[in-house]
Amino acid sequence: MAAVGVLGLAGCVDSGAPTGEESAAPETVEFEAGTTMAALNEAGAITIGTKFDQPLFGQVDASGDPQGFDVEIGKLIASKLGIPESGITWTETVSSNREPFIQSGEVDIVVATYTINDERKEVISFAGPYYNAGQDILVLAGNPDNITGPEDLEGKPVCTVAGSTSEANISEYTDQVTSLAGYADCLPLVSSGQVAALTTDNVILAGLADGSGGEFEVVGNPFTEEPYGIGLALEDTEFRMFINDVLEEAFEDGTWADAWEKTAGTVLPLPDPPTVDRY
Repeated sequence: MAAVGVLGLAGCVDSGAPTGEESAAPETVEFEAGTTMAALNEAGAITIGTKFDQPLFGQVDASGDPQGFDVEIGKLIASKLGIPESGITWTETVSSNREPFIQSGEVDIVVATYTINDERKEVISFAGPYYNAGQDILVLAGNPDNITGPEDLEGKPVCTVAGSTSEANISEYTDQVTSLAGYADCLPLVSSGQVAALTTDNVILAGLADGSGGEFEVVGNPFTEEPYGIGLALEDTEFRMFINDVLEEAFEDGTWADAWEKTAGTVLPLPDPPTVDRY
């Protein structure tokens, strides 16, 4: 599987030691021969794409290990496949390379603040959602331009990330969109006044604002619905249904809530779990 072929690539973290607190011990399980689950279980390894610069969801710590809610969801899936944390290779995925990495087999799954939409479902499959976010706006503290929603950004320069759904959404309100590689890259532009705002999902903005020492604030008026899913190979229905089963079990037994509380829950309230879309 992908984990075998990508060790040593830039942007990868081979989890030779557990990242952070050991959240889920691997389970002894068996799967039907020929399935993706059986292949991953036999390999004892999985390659998971996530973001490395996303506070609260996927961000590398001082040791270079990714931490956050997305990371905990990835660990949970690995555990249910019978794979220990030491068998996980984390590969950095950014908004623009998630589908290509899945299509090429460079990663087995992607858990990376990844909005489920019909366009992406033409080339990959999604399990989930495991969280429902909404696009919002980050501005300088005090909101000097009195921006309360996307309509207030008409004709104003705005920063977001290339290849993201946020980029497509905000382009409906302004043609002055600066698209960079990462959301944190936009913060200096907001700070200097080169752009009026940064826009993306509210949970990502909450993490950036929380780590800014009070320099930024989130408007707090989400204007889209962004269901976060787990990306995997197109038409691998058995694997998609397996992950959906894992998520629903985690919603019911409290594992999902525990993962939230020790990551994003340090800043944000515990939401209700979403309803899995078994398309």
